[in-house]
Amino acid sequence: MSTDSNTMRRTPPGILLIRSIRGKDWSLRSYRYIILLLTFIAYASYHASRKPSSIVKSVLYPESMKSSDPPWPVGNVFIKGEFSGSGANGVDNEGWYPFNGTDGTSKLGEIDVAFLACYSSGMYAAGHLGDTLDLRLFLTTGMIGSGIFVGLFGMGFFWNIHEFWFYLSMQMVAGCFKRPVGLPSWRGSLLAAAVLDYGWGWSFIVPGALIASAGVLVYLFLPAYPEDIGFSGANASSAEEEDRIQKGTAVNVEKSSDLKAGSGSRTSIGLFEACSIPGVIPFALCLFFSKLVAYTFCTGGIVGGILAGYISDKLKARATTAATFMFAAIPSMILYRLYGNISRATNILLMMLAGLFVNGPYALITTAVSADLGTHSSLRGDSRALATVTAIIDGTGSVGAALGPLITGFLSSKGWDTVFMMLNAGALIASLLLSHLIIAEFRERTRKPLPSSHGHQNHEVTGLQPLLSNQR
Repeated sequence: MSTDSNTMRRTPPGILLIRSIRGKDWSLRSYRYIILLLTFIAYASYHASRKPSSIVKSVLYPESMKSSDPPWPVGNVFIKGEFSGSGANGVDNEGWYPFNGTDGTSKLGEIDVAFLACYSSGMYAAGHLGDTLDLRLFLTTGMIGSGIFVGLFGMGFFWNIHEFWFYLSMQMVAGCFKRPVGLPSWRGSLLAAAVLDYGWGWSFIVPGALIASAGVLVYLFLPAYPEDIGFSGANASSAEEEDRIQKGTAVNVEKSSDLKAGSGSRTSIGLFEACSIPGVIPFALCLFFSKLVAYTFCTGGIVGGILAGYISDKLKARATTAATFMFAAIPSMILYRLYGNISRATNILLMMLAGLFVNGPYALITTAVSADLGTHSSLRGDSRALATVTAIIDGTGSVGAALGPLITGFLSSKGWDTVFMMLNAGALIASLLLSHLIIAEFRERTRKPLPSSHGHQNHEVTGLQPLLSNQR
């Protein structure tokens, strides 16, 4: 275990405390489980702090929900009364000025657009900063900052603020603090809805406190790089080294090279350099249209995200999996348009089916694909580009997420058939953008594998997965 001053300086304080209490360190595998858990907590808290505005709209401007039920899966199960936010500490059905006037809907729409605009534009710069600065401190600052401004929006309820500029500015600043996320968003809806009956301000304060607390956990326990906790290719624990020797697989060789690369120089790359990495632009544009469809039409897609990741890992073909899901989304949306009005159960079932196919590639591209491309072979192991690449891809997708509802609002005046034509066209374009990557994956899979020196198939050499082969 390396104990140089530079390593000790970057070691998270919570890990240092646990080491002193236990008297020994964790294994590298244990650290991986810790990072996985912290990543899940961070993603979940980001989504929880992102959804309150969509839940609280029915309180700020009650007329927008008078003739319809609350959105699924919130429903009447999770909200007391009439989803109005009235109660002991709540407000009545008159809404909340300045959102309860005749222009209430447009004001709420302006807030949403402002949030998405700051979120998508700020993401490009934030991604580059994430590769330049200490990742643990960067994430901590973003999460705590997001929690503060989300909570301040809710404090408008307790401070009795009725100025539109206050709520607009709080959403814009909160949008700048947001980072790419890839977990299902309905969990955030449930949290915001659970406390809505006590006053709409709590629907912002509770998620804001949650993400700020998660930021503290990240600061205390997240090791951003292997060398931050003393692991490297040269001084990994003997147990880990012995495990690699016994298994002797390409995967373990890849892990060893990861650690060696971690101990090398770490210089960030620019946006234009990141865009030149093969696959970044096609996947970014694919996500643009995928999010355009997803944010306009579908929510959820939990099963779709898991299924897309599982299939892509089995097939070793990210582009083929993403394109197949987008192609399948077209008939699923057509079925929803034709038969979604039969009954509520049918509507929910067909919505879930469409969400599965639309959100599958959305989740895949923002997570696994971004990680693959951020460690591409063109970086030669001496540059940091993971956050930059993720920002380019998800930032481009967020532009589509902002434009989708706006285009829908314009086209809806011409009839919903026109809207669904736009959604189907978006799904088709998203699939076609990956055509040349699909061809490359097919060609790689049809190549004959070359035998390795140990008599095993060398997957790194054969390149069963073009986006991953020799990438690190």
